[in-house]
Amino acid sequence: MSATAQKPIVLITGAGGAIGSTLAEALGDAYRVIGLDRDCGDAGIPCFEADLGSQDSVDLALLKLKQAYGRQIASVVHLAAYFDFTGEENPLYDKVNVEGTRHLLRGLQAFEVGQLVYSSTMLVHRAGAPGERIDESSPLAPSWPYPQSKAAAEAAIREERGAIPTVILRLAGLYDGMNAVPTLAHQIARIYERDIKSHLYAGDPLAGQAFIHAEDMMAAFRAAIDRRNDLPADSLFLVGEAEAVGYQRLQREIGRLVHGKADWQTLEVPRPLAKAGAWLEEKSEPVVPDDFDKGEKPFIRSFMIDMAADHYALNIDRARHQLEWEPRHAILDDLPDLIDALKRDPVAWYRANGITMPDWMEAVAERPENAERVRSRHQSAWREQHGRYLWGAWFNIGMASWLLSAPMILGYDSMAMTVSDLASGAALALFGTLSLSRRLSWARWTCAAIGLWLLTAPLVFWAPTAAAYNNGTLAGMLVIGFAVLLPPTPGISEAAAQTGPDIPPGWDFNPSAWVQRLPIILLAFVGLHLSRYMAAYQLGHIDSVWDPFFTAGAGPKNGTEAVITSAVSEAWPVPDAGLGALTYALEILVGVIGSTRRWRTMPWLVLLFGIMIVPLGVISITFIVIQPIVIGTWCTICLIAAAAMLIQIPYSLDELVATIQFLARRARAGRPLLRIFLSGDTDEGRSQPMPDEFARPPGAVARDMLGGGVNLPWNLAVSVVLGLWLMFTRSTLGAEGGMADADHLIGSLAVTVSVIALAEVARPLRYLNIGLGLALLITPFGFGADLAQTLASILCGVLLILLALRRGPMHNHYGGLERFLV
Repeated sequence: MSATAQKPIVLITGAGGAIGSTLAEALGDAYRVIGLDRDCGDAGIPCFEADLGSQDSVDLALLKLKQAYGRQIASVVHLAAYFDFTGEENPLYDKVNVEGTRHLLRGLQAFEVGQLVYSSTMLVHRAGAPGERIDESSPLAPSWPYPQSKAAAEAAIREERGAIPTVILRLAGLYDGMNAVPTLAHQIARIYERDIKSHLYAGDPLAGQAFIHAEDMMAAFRAAIDRRNDLPADSLFLVGEAEAVGYQRLQREIGRLVHGKADWQTLEVPRPLAKAGAWLEEKSEPVVPDDFDKGEKPFIRSFMIDMAADHYALNIDRARHQLEWEPRHAILDDLPDLIDALKRDPVAWYRANGITMPDWMEAVAERPENAERVRSRHQSAWREQHGRYLWGAWFNIGMASWLLSAPMILGYDSMAMTVSDLASGAALALFGTLSLSRRLSWARWTCAAIGLWLLTAPLVFWAPTAAAYNNGTLAGMLVIGFAVLLPPTPGISEAAAQTGPDIPPGWDFNPSAWVQRLPIILLAFVGLHLSRYMAAYQLGHIDSVWDPFFTAGAGPKNGTEAVITSAVSEAWPVPDAGLGALTYALEILVGVIGSTRRWRTMPWLVLLFGIMIVPLGVISITFIVIQPIVIGTWCTICLIAAAAMLIQIPYSLDELVATIQFLARRARAGRPLLRIFLSGDTDEGRSQPMPDEFARPPGAVARDMLGGGVNLPWNLAVSVVLGLWLMFTRSTLGAEGGMADADHLIGSLAVTVSVIALAEVARPLRYLNIGLGLALLITPFGFGADLAQTLASILCGVLLILLALRRGPMHNHYGGLERFLV
């Protein structure tokens, strides 16, 4: 007979699990280990499949076992059990843990079994208080479904064991160098992520629970099996480290090991408040219980709040004396290994512990880079930049003092404006001070919101003095600028900041480069000053507005004055020119904020930038269109401001397209789109250092600034000229009535379409000019135009159609989009 066949047989239920496979390996030198599992998979040992919830299934598996290996079993180690951490009742607790144990023992009656070793939990006992220890005689009072099912299974063992000797091991919380019991693993993860909940606790911070290292657990099972002939027939042992390390002490040690902070602050939260918060989180992020082992959030459940003061320190004297077992590990000694594994490979650690990875880590998991290095680089860069640009927060604190004194010094002559600035100054002082902390980056956005209000308040309250209006505009822009324009930009994820390419995949240039943004910013300054000039007239700060061309408006007013005081303008609840100035101011600020990778680090900002430019630009053009038709005159300054707004559109489209492509790629990769929209993400391709854009001759910078993604084909240039000609047929051809209005409308649209189509990514828009050209072939006959007007309209229509057929040169690639740019 072979040496293997002579070894005593040990049957392990749940042999396919992590504990079962480890135990099988630990026993392999002295025992012939056989498995019993619902799905044996790659158990690595002879294994029989059985569903413990079915007596027939268990009996069939045991019959096969008897036929293959005989009736004698030295020890049955019963590990198989259902477990989740939802705290909710589940029928599997009774079916698997309780009835499954009954089925197993009934089936084993046909064997000669030396013993049954049952894996239970210390949580079947009533919890003690700090300073107390529980022993095997301590009362049972399991407080949630899992330990309740274990206590019921212990009762089932006593009822069904017959002549089979039993050993019940009530085990402490398991850990090793990579894994930990869920409560400890999530505690470590919260501190690692600096989650706000890592600083909050609703229980006794001195209370704790005993742990047991996997090696010590295997040694306890081995001791129970080796001594099976010497133990009482109904043995019971508490197995774990005797000391229960308190929650606060663990917090400090984890904080020290993870972040080098031995004084990790933990605040006690009233239990009702904590339960309410846990309940709200459960309802906002519902969990499917069967999927909880996959790490779905939230982990902290309301039932855990009730157990936050539970203390489980163990008296293990019985295990010491009868099993001759002593733990060789201690959680505080082995915690550094567990943290080192986390730091070495956070992605693997989170997966091994079944914890949902934070978004940045999930993104890094796609890449060959180590998540901990990404996190460390990000934190180091954040600290360095925060310290370097801390003067921005101090500046805003100084701006707060300015706002508190400005109403009295400048003489606002408005109680509403005075109260607004005083309240804004007080709020800015508070949140500017909070933003000094790098942990409170949200305070910077609050300061920016205060700056936005400062820009808006003079319009809402119709500031009666130029000082009040000018101060609000200047102070608002400065506050926003020093709050969020300076590095580090708040709200960007670690993965977005530290990984991914600078240039979008498949593109030849970076659409977020400074030379790409500068034309938009410079044109926005033109629009800002012109709009503020007109707003000053609407607010009554100046008596007249200059208009060099349209001197005849309505009555004594010139064209500009007539337009900005027309019924169309006055229909707005605030000065419409002031609203335009506000928009241009925000365009400048939004154009400056963010790095040259903001197409993927700040998608929300790029889309906001596009919304301010493209739709608002179209609205601005619409206002130009209606001036001669509805108001009966022109506004020179309005025309210049509208031209500035229109030219911005082609320069903004490439960044908008790159961001939309990025979001589409992330969506296809299965990433959370809303979260990426708000905090950015990594992307395909590697990061390559970008050269200094301005370390070149001025001519090269100017060429890139004016031509990046935009060019001027001669056919579109001619189309723009034709559109301008049509806009002024009142003057050139003496057109009147419906014919003049039609020429003006079609000409305005032709100019708009042609200018936007200067952007290579928008080149197909030029085909809209074909429709406009066809309209020009019809309008002369509908409005009874004279011969000259008819010929001019037909000629312009034919030319617009023919000119729209030519695409013009395309100098760049756009990530596969170019095949659609016909």
